[in-house]
Amino acid sequence: MKAPPLSPSSGVVRKGRLSTYLYTLLAFVVLVAIIHGETFVCIFGRLEPTQPTRVTSPAPVRQREVAFAVGKGEEGCDIFSGRWVRDELTRPHYQESECPYIQPQLTCQEHGRPDTEYQKWRWQPHGCDLPRFNATLMLESIRGKRMMFVGDSLNRGQYVSMICLLHRLIPQHRKSMQTYNNDALTVFRAKDYNASIEFYWAPFLLESNSDNAVVHRISERIVRRGSINKHGKHWKGVDILVFNTYLWWVTGQDMNILKGSFEDDQKEIIQLSTEDAYRMAMKSMLKWVTRNMDPNKTRVFFTSMSPTHSKGDWGGEPGGNCYNQTTLIEDPNYWGTDSRKSIMKVIEEEFGKSKFPITFLNITQLSSYRKDAHTSIYKKQWNPLTPEQLANPASYADCTHWCLPGLQDTWNELLFAKLFYPNST
Repeated sequence: MKAPPLSPSSGVVRKGRLSTYLYTLLAFVVLVAIIHGETFVCIFGRLEPTQPTRVTSPAPVRQREVAFAVGKGEEGCDIFSGRWVRDELTRPHYQESECPYIQPQLTCQEHGRPDTEYQKWRWQPHGCDLPRFNATLMLESIRGKRMMFVGDSLNRGQYVSMICLLHRLIPQHRKSMQTYNNDALTVFRAKDYNASIEFYWAPFLLESNSDNAVVHRISERIVRRGSINKHGKHWKGVDILVFNTYLWWVTGQDMNILKGSFEDDQKEIIQLSTEDAYRMAMKSMLKWVTRNMDPNKTRVFFTSMSPTHSKGDWGGEPGGNCYNQTTLIEDPNYWGTDSRKSIMKVIEEEFGKSKFPITFLNITQLSSYRKDAHTSIYKKQWNPLTPEQLANPASYADCTHWCLPGLQDTWNELLFAKLFYPNST
């Protein structure tokens, strides 16, 4: 027996009920999806649910690695503040007779100095120690590189000291020293290391009428403004630069500044105070460094003023100088009257603005204690001495330059510390 056919009215009722249930179900699904949307995405899309936002501390900024650094100096250690201690075990680093590169203006023993006490002092920072100078590390670090000292005869003394500290590790036939550019450039080569240590004569850093490395005794000094590239072209490609300039600026008078060229028939010269002229040079040097040196691969140093001892202001004879001085100045607060604090202030102000990191070697205070370390009369004289001078040795004593070995070896120990352990103060 066949089932009775459904009436049209009963089919409509069942279809309507189905639609109601379907709409209700779909609405429920949509509601759940809205509430638990991320969970559905995770399930069906196989994705990680989005983590709730959390407030976290910013990641520490990685400090730029300093070129040539091999370690860290002692925290809070000011290597330029300390005292001199007698040390007969480790001083001197070399003998005068062992280093053939010392100029005759600095060979005090060869020229008759009777004592060697000036060679036996070691700089001891307060509360910490200087890293021991390691000649092997220095040579390995400049393998395939150039190191250059730029400045005047005081910087040349530091340059020669560096060579004396290193050359014994190099066989005689694998090293050489030559001069170029009318003796303005001196190059010491360590052939097995493909390395050079160089000195470039530029007493003002800028072009001047004192740029002849041999004949440069000019009383009326003239410096050309904006001329850093005259010498700077010889500094390009150097990996470690050590600048100094101070002594030649201190004339006791205003400086003569050339606005044009030395080739001009009519020269326009203006006068600036020592401080303003020195600031001009510092600005030029810093601009050149910023444009030509890579702070990630190279290092730039600046050695502060080297003191003289020509006024006896340490408590000696009035008007006396370094002649016949064989002991140190023991007053820790001593600051020679010729050490111009105004110049140091210029350096502080200009270096503070520099975008390029300059490492300052503050040798002024520690060197001011060493009235015993100058060449005095024990050097090759430029001119024959007169009978009047011979009768009064103090009248021709050199109280500017330093005997080698001696004080300037310490300058290079400080350079070594700052080069390889740069985070010390």
